[in-house]
Amino acid sequence: MGRIAAILALLMAVVCGHAQRLDSTAVKPAEIVEVSADSAKVAGKAARDWNTWAPNPQRALWLALVLPGAGQIYNRKYWKLPIIYGGFIGCIYALTWNNMMYKDYSQAYLDIMDNDPGTASYNKFLHLGTQITSVNEEHYKQIFKSRKDKYRRWRDLSFFVMLGVYALSVIDAYVDAELSVFDISKDLSLKVEPTVLPNHSGESRLDAQSLGLSCTLNF
Repeated sequence: MGRIAAILALLMAVVCGHAQRLDSTAVKPAEIVEVSADSAKVAGKAARDWNTWAPNPQRALWLALVLPGAGQIYNRKYWKLPIIYGGFIGCIYALTWNNMMYKDYSQAYLDIMDNDPGTASYNKFLHLGTQITSVNEEHYKQIFKSRKDKYRRWRDLSFFVMLGVYALSVIDAYVDAELSVFDISKDLSLKVEPTVLPNHSGESRLDAQSLGLSCTLNF
């Protein structure tokens, strides 16, 4: 009986010691709340408030230079994308069409100038039943030459217009980002009130002073 009592006492001592260690290492509710508050602060710093967010003009500029339309996406002006890409698509179509016509009329002009009956690509530009003879040959030479030059000018113009659309997209992205921090508040008012105009004549009499209106513009 004495051995059993000693063993039971030893077991109770071990269990009590283990319980004390668990109690000392347990996380208190106040500590949990403090850790949660700290994590919430970190999450609050990482989160972005889109209501007060303003774009960086330099970043918008570089994004627009690298990829057309990227600056507008960065500025969150998505409605401008159809205008920009529509301009690019139109310029590319005009550039392709005018370049194709320029090549066709250039080949037709070369064929009519070489006096070789085997090269007659110019016939596809003639009306049905029309033939080039010695009588009208000079006339058609001038037509093919003028049209060749015209489509070449339009092709070059289409290319420069496309560069202009690209430049405008870059400028728009930069200016839009700059104006996003411009003060456009409604604190603009004009205040009109009566005032006493100062006497510059050197007289100290009250009747020498005059009344007027004072306009104050607040912005």
